[in-house]
Amino acid sequence: MNKKKIKISLVLNILIVIMVVLATIFMVTGFKFMANTYVLTARGLEPLKFYTVDSNILIGVASLIMVIYEYLLLKNKINIIPKYVYILKYIATVAVSLTFLVTLLYLSPLYGSKFWFLYQNSNLFFHLLVPLFGFISFVFYEKTKIEYKYTYYGVSTMILYGIYYVINILIHMESGRVVAKYDWYGFVYGGMASIFIVFLIMVIITYIISLVIYKLSKPRRKKSI
Repeated sequence: MNKKKIKISLVLNILIVIMVVLATIFMVTGFKFMANTYVLTARGLEPLKFYTVDSNILIGVASLIMVIYEYLLLKNKINIIPKYVYILKYIATVAVSLTFLVTLLYLSPLYGSKFWFLYQNSNLFFHLLVPLFGFISFVFYEKTKIEYKYTYYGVSTMILYGIYYVINILIHMESGRVVAKYDWYGFVYGGMASIFIVFLIMVIITYIISLVIYKLSKPRRKKSI
């Protein structure tokens, strides 16, 4: 048991919890500490429609649970952190990593030179800082021997959100067309059929992310001399 790594992980998880709480408050209240940004933002409970917000809240919860167990571990109150805690953190890390990559590789090019708003105000935490802190904490400081089968768990949030997104689009069609405000990520921009293609692609991409994080987080075996 490497107490130094546990302490670093504890600090990172505390920071994640703080950032998620602040970002959620900022988004719900509409508080802006940078520029005035209204695209891909909402107030009240409406932000929950975004996978970004949902995935960040999930890792906030996972990190909070991890903080509690890591504290108890450092205080010698427990001998081991339960596997389910690592699995939840793993699923959440995959989810926010997807958020990070979609923002960087899809949304940023989509908005061209105006992409900076994607990293302003609450989005600075949701799209950049929380995903990076989550990835670093899990991959480098929370190494655990979870089985390969859990790589499929990593895709669960994307599948659930994808089903919700598709149903939301289908029930809000008018005259055979999707109302723009219900396709907030622009996945149906190329036609209704594109949503199913995008869904499949996103599931594949998410599983690749899940595999990569699984491989990177595995403890390295010490070579025998």
